[in-house]
Amino acid sequence: MNDPAATGARAAAERLSAFHGPQLITDVEAALHARDTDQIPDRFLDPVAVAALIVAAATLSWTVYNDLKTRTSAAPTAQVVTRTVTTRLRRTRTLTREETAIVTTTVEETLTPLDQHTPGQTGT
Repeated sequence: MNDPAATGARAAAERLSAFHGPQLITDVEAALHARDTDQIPDRFLDPVAVAALIVAAATLSWTVYNDLKTRTSAAPTAQVVTRTVTTRLRRTRTLTREETAIVTTTVEETLTPLDQHTPGQTGT
């Protein structure tokens, strides 16, 4: 089954592993397998928590993208999705600059496959 959030999370982990280390890729895989549980960290301080943030942001970005797309005649831009995802995450926690950058990267990577299938639709 095609899971755009998982694909985006994996792509973001690949892109961010240069800064956070190669273990991030494994941590994201673990977080993907655990994402249906009720345990969500309050803060993202360690690599496993960064992985959880990536999976949460990828899942939320896909949900936001689809919600906005059904409410408007055009697909939302990556900038709009990023802003919405960041705002929703900030309702429950404070995001550092680094965490905001992680969210931005994750949204970009989650929506990138859409650019390849529907050129010009996400406007990254």
